[in-house]
Amino acid sequence: MEWIERLNDAIRFIEDHLTDEIGYQELAKIAGCSAYHFQRMFAYMAGMPLSEYIRRRKMSLAAVDLQSGDEKIIDIALKYGYNSPTAFNRAFQSVHGIAPSLVKNEGASVKSFPPIKFTIMVKGAQEMNYRIEKKEEIRIVGMAKPMYAELEKNFEIVPQMWQEAAVTGLIPKLAGMMNSQPMGILGVCDCNDPEHGRYYIAVATSAEAKEGMEEHVIPSFTWAIFPGEGVCPQAIQELEQRIVTEWLPTSGYEYDNGPDIEVYLEPDPQNSKFEVWIPVVKK
Repeated sequence: MEWIERLNDAIRFIEDHLTDEIGYQELAKIAGCSAYHFQRMFAYMAGMPLSEYIRRRKMSLAAVDLQSGDEKIIDIALKYGYNSPTAFNRAFQSVHGIAPSLVKNEGASVKSFPPIKFTIMVKGAQEMNYRIEKKEEIRIVGMAKPMYAELEKNFEIVPQMWQEAAVTGLIPKLAGMMNSQPMGILGVCDCNDPEHGRYYIAVATSAEAKEGMEEHVIPSFTWAIFPGEGVCPQAIQELEQRIVTEWLPTSGYEYDNGPDIEVYLEPDPQNSKFEVWIPVVKK
């Protein structure tokens, strides 16, 4: 329950600072994890990205201000952190479907988005297999690209990387270099440092990095490892959601400050076998 309480503390912080710039690092500190893991947990539990939730809450309050006061639109825009009227109009319409200038019209319809409160929900008993393993450092070699601090900006980059890896023949090249555990094609999101986050399509190997490749060493961690299979990416996304929403809150573990690893044991996306590795530490 402590983990859920910390998440709700972060939500209360958001509510207290909706007219301020809300730093993801501050929220993550309250929740006791990295900004990357906080955004990931939030998205799975709330069903929307953190930035979208904050936008909806700000625009919900902005609609109330427009309806009940005499403030100018530009003043309300500045109040909620929008220096450009155009940016405020765009955000407002994306949430409410109408321009802020029309809110005072009789019969104008706007939406209300109340604050989220996280709770543990008991669902039907569906088993989840996992194992806990302590691993020494893992050296990986492969293709890498920088990630953004805001998680949802990376949703386009990562699929493009996998497509590029398939088209250019990188996957079989990497498979030929693989000689260390974990044995599989790896998707490694090392995004805990917001200034230097990177995503790797790689393998664990002692071989030298070839031209156009990067090497990276993952430090020693304790890992919670979950096997899965099915049609990807849906199957792996569903497993990751279950890990965050069902296993983590009651496991006695919490996220450690390390990368997430997807291990593709059978890379056929229509019949994939994989493992999800998350770094954990005992509470």
